[in-house]
Amino acid sequence: MAKWKIVGINFDHFHMGDNLRFAFDHPDCEIAGICDLKPERMQEAINNFDIPAERVFTDHQKCLESTEPDLVILCPASAEHGKWTELVAPFNVHIIMEKPFASTLAEADQMVAAMSGTGKQLAINWPLAWYPAHRTAKRLIDEGAIGKIIEVHFYDGNRGPLWHGADKIDKTAEQVAEEKPHSWFYKKEFGGGSLLDYLGYGTTLGTWFMDGRKPLEVTATVDQPPGLEVDEHSIVVARYAEGLSKFETRWGTFTDPWTHQPQPQCGFVIVGTEGTISNYDYATTVRIQDRQRPQGEDLPVDTLSNETRNPINYFVDCLENNKPVGGAMSVEISRIGQQIVDTAVASAAEKRTLPLIDS
Repeated sequence: MAKWKIVGINFDHFHMGDNLRFAFDHPDCEIAGICDLKPERMQEAINNFDIPAERVFTDHQKCLESTEPDLVILCPASAEHGKWTELVAPFNVHIIMEKPFASTLAEADQMVAAMSGTGKQLAINWPLAWYPAHRTAKRLIDEGAIGKIIEVHFYDGNRGPLWHGADKIDKTAEQVAEEKPHSWFYKKEFGGGSLLDYLGYGTTLGTWFMDGRKPLEVTATVDQPPGLEVDEHSIVVARYAEGLSKFETRWGTFTDPWTHQPQPQCGFVIVGTEGTISNYDYATTVRIQDRQRPQGEDLPVDTLSNETRNPINYFVDCLENNKPVGGAMSVEISRIGQQIVDTAVASAAEKRTLPLIDS
């Protein structure tokens, strides 16, 4: 019998399919139920994981009362993270919220407040945090390989959020054109746009690389695509007590990084006082420069331990060993990332540099 019952609620974000796959593959987990207001959005998961009809719901309350899960995966639109956390928290469950943390810092704090007093953990899943290249870079940083981090350079995105579904299955141009007018990804009121979709990756993992340091101020600019109410490209500069960091998001890269790395490459370049590391998405090596290797050397990425391969493995390991969620999934690191995102949104709107928003 599986130890941990997992339920997936709200399929707004296609990453639900990926997270359910991690649960399906975990020997100590079972998919106890899935729920979405639109039954057709669950069909792919039903087919992929052989989910019986009695475990499929369109009402979250009936789902939670019937299945009594240990852990709920939530994948709502960015601007509804607070709402769904408040709906689910009273059922005494742990929650993994799919990135971003929220659409605003106030909403992120609303989520933390909803979980307060339940005795259960809230975690934010950032898929980039499980890429071997980025975990290898973090290990090297923690070992002091490049000294104190003073710059993080982040460029990331893809062709666009509608060009692929769960398991990175490609969609056609015709499918994208049909979905685009109706997709929450392109609706401002639901937290759409490349900045809110991708900036949190860079600012949260960047904060993780910097061991929780916060910038002093943020400057941001976004594009204004004709006919769209959200951005598809943003550039954000954060000034720290030591150094400047740059975080750039892009919908519309020439290729998707999981098939062919575009130029610029998606991922990170990290600069320290004693060296540098480049760690790109999906790469099988990272490149390090240090005092002994100023010419640079390519190192193979680490073979990840079972508990660091994906969010379900990690969270279950935390539960089984009575450990708090840490790293990029933690509320503490993700909240700093959200502070930078909120400040960037305000900076882009006001077209000026702003001090880091704190509430």
